[in-house]
Amino acid sequence: MKYYAIIVGGGSGKRMQNPVAKQFLLLGNQPVLMHTLSAFYHSNFKPELILVLHPDLHQQWDDLCTQYNFEVPHLLVRGGEQRFHSVRNGLMAIKGDGIIAIHDAVRPLVSQKLITRTYEEAEENGNAVCCIKPSDSVRRLKADQSKIINRDELVLVQTPQTFEISQLRKAYQQPYRAKFTDDASVVEKAGFKINLIEGERSNLKITFPEDLELAHFLLR
Repeated sequence: MKYYAIIVGGGSGKRMQNPVAKQFLLLGNQPVLMHTLSAFYHSNFKPELILVLHPDLHQQWDDLCTQYNFEVPHLLVRGGEQRFHSVRNGLMAIKGDGIIAIHDAVRPLVSQKLITRTYEEAEENGNAVCCIKPSDSVRRLKADQSKIINRDELVLVQTPQTFEISQLRKAYQQPYRAKFTDDASVVEKAGFKINLIEGERSNLKITFPEDLELAHFLLR
């Protein structure tokens, strides 16, 4: 069995209030994206790495790799208009069969344990999507009113989301839909059951400035 990881980093990071793309911001002594790639490279399954970036960021990434002597092998692929198209571009770069983990570039603290579990579960059950339970109360907003929702019926979905390649290939033959917010939604629409596994609260997604501060703390 062959293993792959598609690392998706197409965002510009506007919510970070920083002109630098969030995947290139420093976390410790390296850009965020280098931590993410290294986590998969050093995992037990040693997947082949496909990095998907917006074309405007390719040269900057090459320069950063030189500056930080970053030598983790990976294939650089052009990102698309939406995340859906970026993942599809990464998928098209893979020719054989196997298991593919798809992971956000800005989740640099993903653990070896979680990476391993998603590959194992996907190999056994076809796919594995990690998630955590919300700890806060949740309300649904509609117009000028809100309504309480039972949080025991909700989960917060993370990455990695890991699949047999046959499921992904069938799923990504569909046309893009606005409701495709992650890979699980695409695969589910193609008719496959999604298998949820427990994620990790430390596997945070760096979206806002305070997320980067928390990541620094957790890294230390």
